[in-house]
Amino acid sequence: METILIAKEGNVATITINRPKALNALSTTVLTELNAALDEVAADPNVYALIITGAGEKSFVAGADIAEMKDKSVEEAAAYGKFGNEVFRKIETFRCPVIAAVNGFALGGGCELAMSCDIRVAADNAVFGQPEVGLGITPGFGGTQRLARLVGAGIAKEMIYTARNIKAERAAQIGLVNQVVAGADLMETVMKMAKGIAKNAPIAVAYAKKAINEGLQTDIDGGIAIEVDEFSKCFATEDQTYGMTCFLEKVKDKQFSNK
Repeated sequence: METILIAKEGNVATITINRPKALNALSTTVLTELNAALDEVAADPNVYALIITGAGEKSFVAGADIAEMKDKSVEEAAAYGKFGNEVFRKIETFRCPVIAAVNGFALGGGCELAMSCDIRVAADNAVFGQPEVGLGITPGFGGTQRLARLVGAGIAKEMIYTARNIKAERAAQIGLVNQVVAGADLMETVMKMAKGIAKNAPIAVAYAKKAINEGLQTDIDGGIAIEVDEFSKCFATEDQTYGMTCFLEKVKDKQFSNK
């Protein structure tokens, strides 16, 4: 791939968007290769957690490729937005948890990419924003939907209407990111978190992700029904029997089989 790097450490995969000279901007090529990379990682049954980050120290993803977008027709823009949303939805519904390691600018499509991940950890130099209305467009890769769900409608409207950026500390205050760390510690912190997730029963983690995501789209009664379904399905797995046996026998060093 020209713009994407894939690495694996134990049960953790890392996808790096590798266009540092362009601040990792999301061109059609990047989106296409990111889509293929997600399929490649998803096909590996031994990957239990995924990290997405950007190359270099300045930018996670600085946004979509404006030069590529500028002269699109309405129909071309619709197709572009649809494809970007399909890729980000694939991340949001990915079979295992996805952590965004935000190592700098996360603007426009970059902020939207981060929001499609389950967890966001930001370097202290990270900057977030949805600047699209300053360019004469709206957010097009889920920004109007996920931002409001994450931080509330009022703050989302303020960020989108004003097109102002916010720093990592403010992003943490409003719940846009889970944690802010020194830039030098970012990947170590995220990898430690990912490996901690990967030590748990992978099927149970996947079922929990599904219950949370689907439950957020319904009322509390519907959400509880989804939870009960996912909870009960765990009892058909070897990992459930193994995990509970380890607990009862006080075994601390567990090795789940993902079965």
